[in-house]
Parts: sequence; structure tokens; C-alpha cells
Amino acid sequence: MSRPLRVIFAGTPDFAAESLASLLASPHHVVAVYTQPDRPAGRGRKLTPSPVKTLALAHDLPVYQPASLRTPEAQAELAALNADLMVVVAYGLILPKAVLDTPRLGCLNVHASLLPRWRGAAPIQRAIEAGDAESGVTIMQMDEGLDTGDMLLARRTPITATTTGGELHDTLAALGGQALGEALDALAGDGLVAEPQPEAGVTYAAKLTKAEAELDFRQPAEALAARIRAFNPWPVAWCALGEDRLRLLMAEAAPGAGDPEAPGTLLAPDPEALRIACGPAGDQVLRVTRAQLPGGKALDMRELLKARADRFPPGARLGIPDRETPA
Repeated sequence: MSRPLRVIFAGTPDFAAESLASLLASPHHVVAVYTQPDRPAGRGRKLTPSPVKTLALAHDLPVYQPASLRTPEAQAELAALNADLMVVVAYGLILPKAVLDTPRLGCLNVHASLLPRWRGAAPIQRAIEAGDAESGVTIMQMDEGLDTGDMLLARRTPITATTTGGELHDTLAALGGQALGEALDALAGDGLVAEPQPEAGVTYAAKLTKAEAELDFRQPAEALAARIRAFNPWPVAWCALGEDRLRLLMAEAAPGAGDPEAPGTLLAPDPEALRIACGPAGDQVLRVTRAQLPGGKALDMRELLKARADRFPPGARLGIPDRETPA
């Protein structure tokens, strides 16, 4: 490495704070931190700083929180920092071309997928939901497109049959920090080879919504189990249990053994799981191994069945079975 880089860091949530922590532990110099304006949070709706701002202030770094980077004033303020590079991790603001072109080495992004798969807002959850066997992080040279820039470095990690959205988030956050450190050290030395993203294999990770967390047991059990894991811890998959909502936190698909019951029917449970008929004509079973009743704690299903077996009588129907399939 010839000399440490002067870096502007832009990010907001916990995922980004991991990359900032890695950068602070490196020889490179963070000249400023950009993050989203403080937002109301909690029951009192008190203005709360982002995780990135909290970490930056703990290290006495200058913090900037513009509502936009499109104004001449904001762009002049950023240019005056005289940075070699801007690192962007889940920042939440669009960077106009004037900002992308300001640092000597441009702007890098730490993206939580193996590009070009899962460009967009929710790559972590969509990878699990789609049944991908692996995920990873890509260090990308930013351009004006949506996650379309040249790739500089990628690191991979497997997705297992029990990986949740929260677990993959934490794994990729740490992996992203490590990969960022490698990339900056290389850029400060001999550089990195930029590789254009291939056109084949492009997918888009749409933003998560609460509406899609309600389960439809007419879908295959494998798809439902993947969604349950992907949506843990947010927005959390659920189904109607009488007048209540049952939150489903961990599940797997199992053979239906010829069960003729309609989708959503509670089958005789085993000691470790709630068994729910799924798919066309109930030909698959969803084994739910962790769940949460309203007002209760998240529990392994064996504990929940011991305490509240009365809530899960075999033959009862979950969800709203008469609802029409949306067009």
C-alpha cells in the first residue's frame, strides 16, 4: 500500500456500521461521515441517530446529514473534504453524477449480494426466499444505474436450510467490512481490476412489504419455509389463527404422506413441530419448529405445544381459506 486513502463514508443502518467499524480499524483516514437525518423512533417518537452516526460520534468524526446531495451547496461541501474515495453502504440517498465524479477514485458501494443477482433494495431476504444456495458481498464501482457498476471484489457465503434473514444480514455485514478493507488496501496499492457485470443473471430484489408476510398455504411448503426464514426478523411471516395472528419464525418442508386435507389444515403434530397441509390438494406439509402467539415469547414449537396445545387442534384451519387468489 503506497499511502492511506482519505475516505468519505456514507451509510445509515447497522449493516453499514459494520463497514465503518472496519474502516476505522484500517490505516485509511475517514475524513467525514454522511448519514440520513435523525428519525423518530420508539413509543415516544424521539429523534434517534442512525447506527452509523452513533459510531461516528463515538470516534469524534465530522457528521453530515443533508436531506439531499443534489443541491450545489451540499456538493460544494462534499468536494471541500478533498477525499480520494467515497464509500457508500446502505446510505439511502441517491448520489447524482456530480457527487460520483467528485472523489479522485470515485465512489465504491458494498452491496449485499453476488452481483448481478439481486440488485435493489432487499437482496438478503430475496436470496433466501428464492432458495439460493449462496450469497455474498460485492464491492462495486458506483455509476448512475441501480447497482449496475463494475465489480471490483466479491466474497461468498453459503445459505443453509436454517439460515434466517437476520443471520444472513449479520454474516454479510461482517463479510462486507472485511471485503471493504481488502478493496481499499488494493486501491491504495496496485489497484483492482474492474469487471463489468454480465447481462445474464440480472435479478431485482424488490423492497419488502408487510403485506407479503401473510402466508398462503396453497403455495408449496418449500416456498413457504423459505419465506418464513427470509422474513425473520422482519417483516415476520404470519397466518391467521382464529381471530389472532400466529407469527412463524422457523420452518421446513416435509413430504405430505398422502394427506388429503385442504391447505392450511392443522395435521397431527409431532413432538417438535406444528404440521400444516400445504400446496395443491395438501400434498406437502410445512413443519413449523418455532413460532410466537400474540402477547407471548418466541418459542420452539415443542415448548409452545406443551404450553398451549389447545390453540392447535388437529383439523383446524389456519389463514383465511375462502380468500380468492389475487390476480
